[in-house]
This record gives sequence, C-alpha cells and structure tokens, in this order.
Amino acid sequence: MIKCGECGYENMDGLDYCDGCGAKLAAAAGGTAAAPAENKSETTPPEAGADIDAKATPSLAADAPVDGQPTSEVPTGDLKKETPEAPAPSADASGAAAPSGAPATFKAKLSVVRGGRKGQEFPLEDGNNLVGRWDPETGSFPEVDLDADDPEAKISRKHALIRIDGGKITIEDIGSLNGTYVNRQPRLSPGSPAEIKSGDEVIIGKTFLKLVIEPIS
Repeated sequence: MIKCGECGYENMDGLDYCDGCGAKLAAAAGGTAAAPAENKSETTPPEAGADIDAKATPSLAADAPVDGQPTSEVPTGDLKKETPEAPAPSADASGAAAPSGAPATFKAKLSVVRGGRKGQEFPLEDGNNLVGRWDPETGSFPEVDLDADDPEAKISRKHALIRIDGGKITIEDIGSLNGTYVNRQPRLSPGSPAEIKSGDEVIIGKTFLKLVIEPIS
C-alpha cells in the first residue's frame, strides 16, 4: 500500500496519483511509505511573468469600480452616418420643371400636286392630324379631308396619321387598304411612323401631296 502524503489515503501499489485527492504519489522503495509531499502552504510565489491560476485570481469586469470609485462611462457618440439628402429635381429660374418638348417654330401644310385639286392646301396642327375622308356614318371630318380629291375612293376614311411633336414631323399608315408612300419608297408598314421633311412627297391612294414647311417669323 502507498499512503498519500497529502491526505493520508492509502492507495494500492503501482498507482502514480492518489485516488483520494489526486496528488502525485511517491512510491516507497522496498515497501517503505511514500515520502510526504511538500507543504503547498509554504510554496514560493510565482516568478514574474508566470501565469496566475484563473480560479485563484478572479478577473475584473471591464466596468467594475476600482477602489470604490465608479468608472466613468465612455461616450460612444452617434455612430450613424448622416445620409445626404437627395438633390431636388432641376428646374428653370421660375421654379417650374423643364418641359419635355419645345413647341414647333414653324408652320406645316400638305399641298396637292397631282391626282386631285392641284394646289389645294391642308394646314397641319401641332399633335395628331388624321388623313382620310369624311365619314358619313359618324359625321367626323379628318384634319386632312381628301374626300373631294379622291373620286375613285382609293383613300381609306382613316388612312394615315401625321404627327407634329416639337420640331419633328412623322407620318404613319394606320391600316389603309391601298397604303401610304413617302418619296416613292416601299409602302409604309402600318404602325411604323416615318419622319418626313419639307419638300417630301406623300402618296395617299392616287393623290400626290407635298409637305411644305414655313418658319414662323
């Protein structure tokens, strides 16, 4: 048997550590009792820089008071970044938003050159101008009424649409029977506007017209 020098517990031979307290055992030579372990109460203090047992020296909380004095709170400040305000939409000197398109600075008209009343003119307005013939069923008149210039009824009642938007003029076939042509080019596809300029020739049915643009003085 090996008697623990720390707690006095008798352990079986061959053990290195006490079953009673866990202290290291010193086996006695020739059956003699183990030498008493050195008294822990007389141990020397740890050398400078050595680790201190965490159980023997409890850690101090970061915000715990020292020597009875309350710790001062560290101001964190407002960590949120200020979000810059979105810029206001641009406006002119009067404060009104800029218009999407400038008004036209010209007057436009169609003049019959062949296949009808030669020299007959049809002023065009800003926006949409319907080209066709008077419809007796609805009583509506298109802006460009070619009823008197189309004795063979080759022009549909709603044949084409001429639109003036700012400085741009376009013509669009709106599903006519005999088609719309510009400068004797291939027939316009319905629903596909084509830009026209001063002097361009427009063929509606068998009526030939010329676009005339005059600047506004």
